[in-house]
Amino acid sequence: MSTSVADTPSTSRGAVAARATDLTKIYGAGETRVLALDHVSVEFRQAEYTAIMGPSGSGKSTLMHCMAGLDSVSGGSTRIGDTELTGLKDTKLTQLRRDRIGFIFQAFNLLPTLNALENITLPMDIAGRKPDPEWLDKVITTLALGDRLRHRPAELSGGQQQRVAVARALASKPDIIFGDEPTGNLDSRSGSEVLGFLRNSVRELGQTVVMVTHDPLAAAYAERIIFLADGRVVEEMTDPTTERILEYMKRYENQGGSA
Repeated sequence: MSTSVADTPSTSRGAVAARATDLTKIYGAGETRVLALDHVSVEFRQAEYTAIMGPSGSGKSTLMHCMAGLDSVSGGSTRIGDTELTGLKDTKLTQLRRDRIGFIFQAFNLLPTLNALENITLPMDIAGRKPDPEWLDKVITTLALGDRLRHRPAELSGGQQQRVAVARALASKPDIIFGDEPTGNLDSRSGSEVLGFLRNSVRELGQTVVMVTHDPLAAAYAERIIFLADGRVVEEMTDPTTERILEYMKRYENQGGSA
Protein backbone atom coordinates (compact mmCIF):
# COMPACT_ATOMS: atom_id res chain seq x y z
CA MET A 1 0.00 0.00 0.00
CA SER A 2 1.33 3.43 -0.95
CA THR A 3 0.49 6.50 1.08
CA SER A 4 1.58 10.11 0.82
CA VAL A 5 3.70 11.24 3.73
CA ALA A 6 4.77 14.68 2.54
CA ASP A 7 7.07 15.68 5.36
CA THR A 8 5.36 13.50 7.99
CA PRO A 9 7.61 11.10 9.96
CA SER A 10 6.94 7.42 9.45
CA THR A 11 5.28 5.38 12.17
CA SER A 12 6.99 2.10 11.25
CA ARG A 13 7.90 -0.50 13.85
CA GLY A 14 10.92 -0.35 16.12
CA ALA A 15 12.93 2.39 17.77
CA VAL A 16 14.21 5.27 15.67
CA ALA A 17 17.71 4.72 14.31
CA ALA A 18 17.95 8.08 12.52
CA ARG A 19 15.71 11.10 12.13
CA ALA A 20 15.62 14.31 10.10
CA THR A 21 13.38 17.11 11.34
CA ASP A 22 12.50 20.09 9.15
CA LEU A 23 15.81 19.54 7.35
CA THR A 24 16.91 22.18 4.86
CA LYS A 25 20.02 22.25 2.69
CA ILE A 26 20.93 25.18 0.47
CA TYR A 27 23.88 25.35 -1.91
CA GLY A 28 25.16 28.66 -3.27
CA ALA A 29 23.53 32.09 -3.04
CA GLY A 30 21.80 34.59 -5.25
CA GLU A 31 21.34 33.41 -8.82
CA THR A 32 23.27 30.21 -8.08
CA ARG A 33 21.18 29.34 -5.02
CA VAL A 34 19.89 25.75 -5.03
CA LEU A 35 17.39 24.46 -2.47
CA ALA A 36 18.47 20.82 -2.31
CA LEU A 37 16.33 19.85 0.71
CA ASP A 38 13.12 21.71 1.53
CA HIS A 39 12.04 21.17 5.16
CA VAL A 40 12.26 17.37 5.10
CA SER A 41 11.11 15.34 8.10
CA VAL A 42 11.61 11.57 7.99
CA GLU A 43 12.48 8.68 10.31
CA PHE A 44 14.36 5.44 9.75
CA ARG A 45 13.55 2.61 12.16
CA GLN A 46 15.86 0.00 13.64
CA ALA A 47 16.07 -3.35 11.84
CA GLU A 48 14.44 -1.91 8.74
CA TYR A 49 15.65 -1.76 5.12
CA THR A 50 14.68 1.53 3.47
CA ALA A 51 15.40 2.78 -0.03
CA ILE A 52 15.40 6.46 -1.00
CA MET A 53 14.38 7.15 -4.60
CA GLY A 54 13.70 10.16 -6.76
CA PRO A 55 14.62 11.78 -10.07
CA SER A 56 18.03 13.33 -10.63
CA GLY A 57 18.36 16.44 -8.49
CA SER A 58 15.58 15.37 -6.10
CA GLY A 59 17.89 15.56 -3.07
CA LYS A 60 18.15 11.86 -2.27
CA SER A 61 21.94 11.71 -1.96
CA THR A 62 21.99 15.07 -0.17
CA LEU A 63 19.51 13.73 2.38
CA MET A 64 21.66 10.69 3.05
CA HIS A 65 24.87 12.74 3.30
CA CYS A 66 23.29 15.18 5.76
CA MET A 67 21.80 12.42 7.89
CA ALA A 68 25.13 10.57 7.96
CA GLY A 69 27.05 13.65 9.02
CA LEU A 70 28.95 13.84 5.73
CA ASP A 71 27.49 17.24 4.84
CA SER A 72 26.40 20.22 6.93
CA VAL A 73 22.77 21.34 7.09
CA SER A 74 21.35 24.79 6.47
CA GLY A 75 18.38 24.39 8.81
CA GLY A 76 16.52 21.83 10.87
CA SER A 77 18.19 18.91 12.59
CA THR A 78 19.45 15.37 12.12
CA ARG A 79 19.86 12.68 14.76
CA ILE A 80 21.45 9.27 14.98
CA GLY A 81 19.47 7.63 17.75
CA ASP A 82 19.25 10.29 20.46
CA THR A 83 22.40 12.13 19.35
CA GLU A 84 21.89 15.46 17.62
CA LEU A 85 24.45 15.89 14.81
CA THR A 86 23.87 19.59 14.22
CA GLY A 87 26.52 21.56 16.06
CA LEU A 88 28.77 18.60 16.90
CA LYS A 89 32.43 19.55 16.74
CA ASP A 90 34.54 17.83 14.09
CA THR A 91 36.22 15.45 16.52
CA LYS A 92 32.92 14.26 17.99
CA LEU A 93 31.33 14.00 14.54
CA THR A 94 34.26 11.94 13.23
CA GLN A 95 34.00 9.64 16.24
CA LEU A 96 30.25 9.21 15.76
CA ARG A 97 30.64 8.36 12.07
CA ARG A 98 33.39 5.88 12.89
CA ASP A 99 31.64 4.16 15.79
CA ARG A 100 27.94 4.33 14.97
CA ILE A 101 27.55 4.62 11.20
CA GLY A 102 28.52 2.26 8.40
CA PHE A 103 29.01 3.47 4.83
CA ILE A 104 28.78 1.66 1.50
CA PHE A 105 29.39 3.59 -1.71
CA GLN A 106 29.67 2.79 -5.42
CA ALA A 107 33.45 2.83 -5.17
CA PHE A 108 34.54 -0.09 -3.02
CA ASN A 109 37.27 2.00 -1.31
CA LEU A 110 39.32 -1.07 -0.40
CA LEU A 111 43.04 -0.72 0.23
CA PRO A 112 44.86 -2.80 -2.41
CA THR A 113 47.74 -3.76 -0.11
CA LEU A 114 45.44 -5.28 2.52
CA ASN A 115 43.63 -8.59 2.28
CA ALA A 116 39.85 -8.88 2.68
CA LEU A 117 39.93 -9.47 6.44
CA GLU A 118 42.31 -6.56 7.02
CA ASN A 119 40.06 -4.29 4.94
CA ILE A 120 37.03 -5.41 6.95
CA THR A 121 38.61 -4.65 10.32
CA LEU A 122 40.55 -1.53 9.22
CA PRO A 123 38.18 1.10 10.73
CA MET A 124 38.26 -0.67 14.10
CA ASP A 125 42.04 -1.08 13.87
CA ILE A 126 42.38 2.67 13.32
CA ALA A 127 40.13 3.32 16.30
CA GLY A 128 42.14 0.92 18.47
CA ARG A 129 39.13 -1.36 18.97
CA LYS A 130 38.99 -5.14 18.84
CA PRO A 131 36.16 -6.65 16.79
CA ASP A 132 33.64 -8.89 18.50
CA PRO A 133 34.82 -12.30 17.22
CA GLU A 134 31.36 -13.88 17.30
CA TRP A 135 29.76 -10.94 15.48
CA LEU A 136 32.59 -10.73 12.93
CA ASP A 137 32.26 -14.43 12.19
CA LYS A 138 28.50 -14.06 11.76
CA VAL A 139 28.96 -11.16 9.31
CA ILE A 140 31.59 -13.05 7.31
CA THR A 141 29.39 -16.15 7.21
CA THR A 142 26.31 -14.17 6.18
CA LEU A 143 28.27 -12.57 3.35
CA ALA A 144 29.88 -15.87 2.29
CA LEU A 145 33.41 -14.49 2.54
CA GLY A 146 35.02 -17.22 4.62
CA ASP A 147 37.17 -18.56 1.79
CA ARG A 148 38.20 -15.09 0.54
CA LEU A 149 39.58 -13.48 3.69
CA ARG A 150 43.26 -13.84 2.69
CA HIS A 151 42.71 -12.52 -0.83
CA ARG A 152 43.61 -8.97 -1.77
CA PRO A 153 41.09 -6.83 -3.69
CA ALA A 154 42.77 -7.50 -7.06
CA GLU A 155 42.14 -11.21 -6.50
CA LEU A 156 38.41 -10.71 -5.91
CA SER A 157 35.51 -10.20 -8.31
CA GLY A 158 33.54 -6.95 -8.24
CA GLY A 159 30.75 -8.62 -6.30
CA GLN A 160 33.20 -10.05 -3.78
CA GLN A 161 34.87 -6.66 -3.33
CA GLN A 162 31.51 -5.04 -2.65
CA ARG A 163 30.66 -7.80 -0.17
CA VAL A 164 33.92 -6.99 1.62
CA ALA A 165 32.83 -3.34 1.68
CA VAL A 166 29.46 -4.41 3.13
CA ALA A 167 31.22 -6.55 5.75
CA ARG A 168 33.44 -3.60 6.69
CA ALA A 169 30.31 -1.49 7.21
CA LEU A 170 28.68 -4.19 9.34
CA ALA A 171 31.70 -5.36 11.34
CA SER A 172 31.71 -2.58 13.93
CA LYS A 173 28.01 -3.10 14.78
CA PRO A 174 26.95 0.37 13.65
CA ASP A 175 23.57 1.79 14.60
CA ILE A 176 22.79 2.31 10.92
CA ILE A 177 24.29 1.67 7.49
CA PHE A 178 23.96 4.21 4.67
CA GLY A 179 24.50 3.06 1.08
CA ASP A 180 24.76 5.50 -1.84
CA GLU A 181 24.07 3.52 -5.03
CA PRO A 182 25.98 0.58 -3.50
CA THR A 183 25.52 -1.61 -6.59
CA GLY A 184 26.01 1.11 -9.18
CA ASN A 185 29.35 -0.29 -10.39
CA LEU A 186 28.30 -3.94 -10.40
CA ASP A 187 26.82 -6.20 -13.06
CA SER A 188 23.27 -7.41 -12.47
CA ARG A 189 24.30 -10.74 -10.93
CA SER A 190 26.83 -9.23 -8.51
CA GLY A 191 24.39 -6.44 -7.70
CA SER A 192 21.66 -8.94 -6.84
CA GLU A 193 24.08 -10.79 -4.56
CA VAL A 194 24.99 -7.64 -2.62
CA LEU A 195 21.36 -6.50 -2.34
CA GLY A 196 20.36 -9.93 -1.09
CA PHE A 197 23.12 -9.84 1.51
CA LEU A 198 22.00 -6.40 2.68
CA ARG A 199 18.45 -7.69 3.05
CA ASN A 200 19.72 -10.71 4.97
CA SER A 201 21.73 -8.44 7.27
CA VAL A 202 18.47 -6.76 8.23
CA ARG A 203 16.50 -9.98 8.63
CA GLU A 204 19.20 -12.15 10.24
CA LEU A 205 21.51 -9.68 11.96
CA GLY A 206 18.99 -6.98 12.90
CA GLN A 207 20.91 -4.32 10.99
CA THR A 208 19.37 -1.01 9.86
CA VAL A 209 20.01 -0.10 6.22
CA VAL A 210 19.17 3.08 4.29
CA MET A 211 20.05 2.92 0.60
CA VAL A 212 19.89 5.60 -2.08
CA THR A 213 19.16 4.17 -5.52
CA HIS A 214 17.65 5.09 -8.87
CA ASP A 215 17.12 1.43 -9.79
CA PRO A 216 13.60 -0.04 -9.25
CA LEU A 217 15.06 -3.56 -9.19
CA ALA A 218 17.42 -2.59 -6.36
CA ALA A 219 14.75 -0.67 -4.46
CA ALA A 220 12.43 -3.69 -4.50
CA TYR A 221 14.79 -5.45 -2.09
CA ALA A 222 13.85 -2.89 0.57
CA GLU A 223 10.89 -3.09 2.95
CA ARG A 224 10.03 0.56 2.49
CA ILE A 225 10.71 3.30 -0.04
CA ILE A 226 10.82 7.06 0.52
CA PHE A 227 10.31 9.04 -2.70
CA LEU A 228 11.78 12.54 -3.00
CA ALA A 229 11.09 15.25 -5.57
CA ASP A 230 12.37 18.82 -5.61
CA GLY A 231 13.93 18.35 -2.20
CA ARG A 232 10.73 17.16 -0.50
CA VAL A 233 9.34 13.81 0.62
CA VAL A 234 6.34 13.19 -1.63
CA GLU A 235 5.46 9.52 -1.16
CA GLU A 236 6.14 6.42 0.90
CA MET A 237 5.69 2.82 -0.21
CA THR A 238 5.78 -0.24 2.01
CA ASP A 239 6.34 -3.83 0.84
CA PRO A 240 7.44 -2.61 -2.60
CA THR A 241 7.71 -4.67 -5.75
CA THR A 242 9.46 -3.72 -8.96
CA GLU A 243 6.09 -3.50 -10.72
CA ARG A 244 4.61 -1.12 -8.12
CA ILE A 245 7.73 1.07 -8.18
CA LEU A 246 7.64 1.31 -11.98
CA GLU A 247 3.91 2.07 -11.86
CA TYR A 248 4.50 4.90 -9.40
CA MET A 249 7.38 6.32 -11.46
CA LYS A 250 5.32 6.20 -14.65
CA ARG A 251 2.37 7.89 -12.94
CA TYR A 252 4.68 10.56 -11.51
CA GLU A 253 6.13 11.31 -14.95
CA ASN A 254 2.69 11.34 -16.64
CA GLN A 255 1.31 13.79 -14.08
CA GLY A 256 4.22 16.15 -14.46
CA GLY A 257 5.92 15.27 -11.19
CA SER A 258 2.87 15.37 -8.92
CA ALA A 259 1.85 11.73 -8.54
